[in-house]
Amino acid sequence: MTSAPSGSLSVSSATPQEWALVRSWAAEEGWNPGLSDVPAFFAQDPAGFFLGRVDGEPVSAISVVNYDDSYAFLGFYLVRPELRGLGHGLATWRAALAHAGGRAVGLDGVPAQQDNYRRSGFTTAYRTARYVGEVPAPERPVAGVVAAGQIDPVALAAYDAVCHHADRPRFLSTWLATPGHRALARVTDGRLTGYGVVRPAQDEARVGPLFADTPADAAALLDGLAAQAREFGATRIAVDMPEANPAAARLAQDRGLEPTFETARMYTGPVRPVARERVFGVTTLELG
Repeated sequence: MTSAPSGSLSVSSATPQEWALVRSWAAEEGWNPGLSDVPAFFAQDPAGFFLGRVDGEPVSAISVVNYDDSYAFLGFYLVRPELRGLGHGLATWRAALAHAGGRAVGLDGVPAQQDNYRRSGFTTAYRTARYVGEVPAPERPVAGVVAAGQIDPVALAAYDAVCHHADRPRFLSTWLATPGHRALARVTDGRLTGYGVVRPAQDEARVGPLFADTPADAAALLDGLAAQAREFGATRIAVDMPEANPAAARLAQDRGLEPTFETARMYTGPVRPVARERVFGVTTLELG
């Protein structure tokens, strides 16, 4: 057992190797982190990950990942349970948030923290619910669903950009190629009409993103991703669906998925609009 440190807090950048510890903290909180998320997270902004240390021992964490000159996303706000209430979290928050500069910052906040986020200047835009359950694998390949590797990367990045508040080619290229991640695209009449990714996680396989033109496209992708999850041994999936797109919840219910917990998407200021009707599942709660 690690003893409680007694000195003052210092906050500094974290390495991908150090972030494995933060991932374990997230697992203990029941966040069901992906098993191989870290390389893609750090590909977007290697300087955006921070640890608070006391006597050299990590006690708190946060990420503030910059996407472009206008938008950043905050996640992984964690303090070791036995050291909460001592001000370590707020000090880490303040030190790391400076990394965003004048950018608008987004986050997905759990209910217990939302009042604190409001006091820090965040405003709720909508809520997101995590839906979990078993989706039966289709008996045959889903029509129009192909491996995302068959799609022109430029076209895929352009589609993603319509569904996210900033272009993210560095993140996307790594996210799609990370070992264990399975990416599918939906093609209708020769046109890209959606894509999604499923990946192994601590508990249920995580689906994200799930972007699609129509509920039918999203359903086809979700069924295909469930089949991919079964190939790496997962029989249950989890997908974070925004209430800003009511068709997402209907799809979850149609597939027998049940809501477990909710978060609130919050921002400090105006952000680039997205095609909300296409967002059936957010990419991650940690990086938006």
